[in-house]
Amino acid sequence: MQGIALFIIALSSSILTYSIQKIYLLKNKIDPIVGRSSHNEIATRTGGITVFVCLFGITLFFYLKGEEPFDFSILIPLGIMFLIGLYDDFYQADYKLKLLMQIIVAKILIDQGFVIVNYHGLFGLHQIPWWLAQLSTLFVFIVVVNAFNFIDGIDGLALTEFAKLIILFELFSVQATPFYYLNWGLIVGLIPLYYFNYRKTHKVFLGDAGSLLLGTLCCIYLFYALGSDYTLNSNWQLNKVVFTIGLALYPLVDLLRVFILRIRKGASPFLPDSNHIHHLIFKRTQSHLKTLLVVQLLFLTSTLCIFYFLRLAY
Repeated sequence: MQGIALFIIALSSSILTYSIQKIYLLKNKIDPIVGRSSHNEIATRTGGITVFVCLFGITLFFYLKGEEPFDFSILIPLGIMFLIGLYDDFYQADYKLKLLMQIIVAKILIDQGFVIVNYHGLFGLHQIPWWLAQLSTLFVFIVVVNAFNFIDGIDGLALTEFAKLIILFELFSVQATPFYYLNWGLIVGLIPLYYFNYRKTHKVFLGDAGSLLLGTLCCIYLFYALGSDYTLNSNWQLNKVVFTIGLALYPLVDLLRVFILRIRKGASPFLPDSNHIHHLIFKRTQSHLKTLLVVQLLFLTSTLCIFYFLRLAY
């Protein structure tokens, strides 16, 4: 993707983010400040709209050029997740409705070929029956999407986690993946959101529309990495399942931790609280940026250490 195209994406993202927030502010559609909120300023949950429009714009750009570097049909499941997230941002959708829509989207992805058909030696299994492949994919999709949604509680954290995942996804591949140009466009399109996320007034959050959208994209990358078309660099002879878990290590660890804590307390594991890892670190640092750096350095180091010590285990 040429530099001029990346510049246009960044400029468009900035204008979109500013303009959409202005509309929300005029309509008084602001993010309510509740007990578990980590902010006390006026903010809108409009970042997800910017991300989806950027995604659609990148797709349109390649379509008009007559190129298809990635499967354009992924816009269908991504669009559904974006819309259910947008509905949730407005009306606080019941978790049962969100779960139902996640099952539908997972099935669409399975039918599009994004399905776990090989465990790569995990539990002694390799190629698995189709019914187990579908159930596995459905389970992983629900876990990863909700894990990604749960970590969106600190400025820039979900954005950075997504960027880290796709950078490692490309870095460990023996060659550029079909999502290479899309990934570059998305990273550049997300950069302006950091500014709006961190500014002191009139902040812009991803909202559920953004976190569910990015979480679904992460699932697509993980499913692709587990497939036969993705080849790990020969310097990192890792089991692919270990590799994909490492890519999403922080969201998965955080999800497992809060689920255990909530179940122990007799509470629903789907109800939000302030017991996430980033909440605990924020209580000590009282800084979004410091919390972001601590979380990312801790889990990036952990991921690379796991990869290093297990690279010859399989």
